Amino acid sequence: MTTEPSLPRVVVKPRRARPFFARHPWVFVTSIGRVEGEPGPGSEVAVFSHEGRFIARGLFNPRGAIRVRLYRWDGGPLDEAFWSERLAAAVRLRRDVLGLGGPGAGFRVVFSEGDGLSGLTVDRFDRWLVAQFTSLALFERRALLARLLLEQTGAEGLLSRPERGTAEPEGLHAPEEVLLGTLPMEPVEVIEHSLTYGVDLKGGQKTGFYLDQRDNRRAVASYCRGRRVLDLFCYTGGFALNALRHGGATSILGIDSSATIIEVARHHAVINHLGAARFEAADAFEVLEALRTRGERFGVVICDPPKFARHPRGVEEALKGYLRLNRAALDVLEPDGVLVTCSCSGLVDRGLFADVLGQVAELSGRPIQILEQRGQAPDHPISASCLETEYLKCFVCRVG
Repeated sequence: MTTEPSLPRVVVKPRRARPFFARHPWVFVTSIGRVEGEPGPGSEVAVFSHEGRFIARGLFNPRGAIRVRLYRWDGGPLDEAFWSERLAAAVRLRRDVLGLGGPGAGFRVVFSEGDGLSGLTVDRFDRWLVAQFTSLALFERRALLARLLLEQTGAEGLLSRPERGTAEPEGLHAPEEVLLGTLPMEPVEVIEHSLTYGVDLKGGQKTGFYLDQRDNRRAVASYCRGRRVLDLFCYTGGFALNALRHGGATSILGIDSSATIIEVARHHAVINHLGAARFEAADAFEVLEALRTRGERFGVVICDPPKFARHPRGVEEALKGYLRLNRAALDVLEPDGVLVTCSCSGLVDRGLFADVLGQVAELSGRPIQILEQRGQAPDHPISASCLETEYLKCFVCRVG
């Protein structure tokens, strides 16, 4: 395989090349033996094994722990034609395979490593796109990527929002900005499973709406018929409203710590004509203790907390947090009730999460049967070469 003589080279250490030949896209600084040339931030580089075999082309960041993100293994350049085809493949998956689109649709258009575009996430809400850059190199190519995205999706505008937790280690300080086109002044109306939501593209969490739980919201509803449901960390009401509309729940109590978010959830209940939904702004753990003290019980308890572990050193504390949360949830769950418990921490794998439930069963003295192990919606595809792209766990359990 030949590359341009002027292209800087990154040579990995002995016995470190195998994952990269297998198309894992992250070359950490600890895997690099030497750098030939002087690549700057965002520069294109060729990566070679210690023995001199070409591996792939990628983009260099001298400040990131991920020193090179790999994108192309055939030796070709990372030019406009390459980015155009890679984005087109992502668009085709959603349109032709998954059948996503149409007025009011909300779905993920690009899922970073899952679509071979490490460092770029793009969601679509009706006629608008919201992007998050977690790669300095791709952020520097944002004008090109924004133009290609609008050309290929027909969207009217693209907003870039910062993702500080993962962008800052890259040395990336991206402002919130409209990269191309225009944005609506009001929240965008998104329709999911015949329910209407207003998505605030600028003010909502992440890109505005948690699209990864789309299929889980509908699936969990089937366990709620005739039951009283407690929805913890409810955000704008996705699980709760599905439990009423599609599940036949008798009542819903949704809890979120943000008073602003709770007002949005209440608005969603009103516009969807679901009067049996009650939403309160409060701390989930404090609510669980108060409900336990009053002797209140629910037929279904849903726990969908924010990410507990952002770094490997935080996994142990995250597991303690999941243990505490699920143990407290069982105190308000009636016998033969359904516990729906989620983790969006990619560092906590399914095995670790299942172990937590085993500890909860032991501490509570109640048997837990895992009925379903669900994950992220298919517009968040898992790369067989980068299993870190599997992050969401949604376990549906029967508790004796």
